[in-house]
Amino acid sequence: MTSNKLLLITGVSSGFGRALAQEALDTGHRVVGTVRSNAALHAFEALAPGRAVGRQLDVTAFDAIAGVIADIEATVGPIDVLVNNAGYGHEGIMEEPTLASMRQQFDVNVFGPVAMMKAVLPFMRQRRRGHILNITSMGGYITMPGISYYCGSKFALEGISDALASEIAPFGISVTAVAPGSFRTDWAGRSMQRAPRTIADYDTLFDPVRQAREDKSGKQLGDPVKAAQAMLAVIAAAHPPAHLLLGSDALQLVRNALAARNAQFDAWEALTVSTDG
Repeated sequence: MTSNKLLLITGVSSGFGRALAQEALDTGHRVVGTVRSNAALHAFEALAPGRAVGRQLDVTAFDAIAGVIADIEATVGPIDVLVNNAGYGHEGIMEEPTLASMRQQFDVNVFGPVAMMKAVLPFMRQRRRGHILNITSMGGYITMPGISYYCGSKFALEGISDALASEIAPFGISVTAVAPGSFRTDWAGRSMQRAPRTIADYDTLFDPVRQAREDKSGKQLGDPVKAAQAMLAVIAAAHPPAHLLLGSDALQLVRNALAARNAQFDAWEALTVSTDG
């Protein structure tokens, strides 16, 4: 690292958030990490007293976010990097879960990150520097049966990140959408919300998918520590990418999906262009 920075990372209690916070602290950065309980706050600050600073915040407490950001800027220091990591997976065939569960998924995975970005951007714009990392997913490029709400939220965050990048580039602020594949985190285990099964027509399709996901939890190819190191490399880069896939599975699956989509565009090209005029 050429310089130490102040990182604000949401959701540092476990998974990518904890791994990134630990690697950043080990490298000499300071980290403000958001947690949802007082016990988690103290546990986080114990990682590196004086350089690990906890803030109790639920990213769906939209009205509280601006005040928390202003307090960090005033009492800890200028935020160099915002990492929108807090989120969770939702599993369920689209027809089965409630709309309320979809709203909750989008509140945490989309509206929370947007609220965080809206709160830090005035400070970053004033300084004409900053970097935002939004942790999306390969599920923001590809879809799989049974995680339609989750994929929808990650597609949304990918799109918002891409548009935002062009809006704030003139101010010296970068945006990187980081899309991990399958990693050994709690995403498919403790953190996954699973909707009850109610429609037997989907049993043959979905039950094996759910079982396979549960069986694979904790045994995925991806190493969260190596993902954290990759993110720190992006943070240190003079010209960081707007999009970064993490994991060989993500790279292969996304490339295959994009190739299949382009092939379909080609197959229907004549009909597509027939609407001009």
